[in-house]
Amino acid sequence: MNITIRNETEDDYFETENLTREAFWDLYQPGCDEHLILHQLRQSDAFVPELDLVACEGERIIGNIVYTRAKVKNGGGEKEVLCMGPLSVLPEHQKKSVGSFLLRTTISKARAMGFPAVVIFGDPEYYHRFGFVNAEKYGIQTSEGKNLEPFMVLDLAGNGLPDIKGRFFDDEAFRSKPEDLEKFELQFPPKEKHVLEGQLR
Repeated sequence: MNITIRNETEDDYFETENLTREAFWDLYQPGCDEHLILHQLRQSDAFVPELDLVACEGERIIGNIVYTRAKVKNGGGEKEVLCMGPLSVLPEHQKKSVGSFLLRTTISKARAMGFPAVVIFGDPEYYHRFGFVNAEKYGIQTSEGKNLEPFMVLDLAGNGLPDIKGRFFDDEAFRSKPEDLEKFELQFPPKEKHVLEGQLR
């Protein structure tokens, strides 16, 4: 595949929101809300435009990745880290290294920008290949104080993150309301929702 990567522009927003909708539809729940979350993240002060990239085949956008600033807090204060996601690839282009290309490119950029770590919720089998490990290794818990297999950290600094311990808090833009989703959905083509085995919610 002849894939190019570039920064996203405002003119791309609707296309990448629809791409994200296609990528996540019926995956974790009937329908999805990741496209609304993407829309909300771009309006947040936590959004990092330099790490908002698209993968293109010719002129067509087939993948998108975004990052936001987040915090790891403990009694001694807080440290800034990155939160990655959503990472979206059109269904017909999945499992063709498009997501890997986007992820490796942005990891290099994030490291060069001086961010110490990236925190994600994702598929361990997929993300371990990029160096992500269970957050428990670094003494980082979810905001509720839990450790889960899908909750992972990538040490960008390569020093074991000695100063980053505590609970992880992502941006409020990751929360969506049913009424907002219902209104947002009106912009997109009608699409049937399905209840499938393995959905998380």
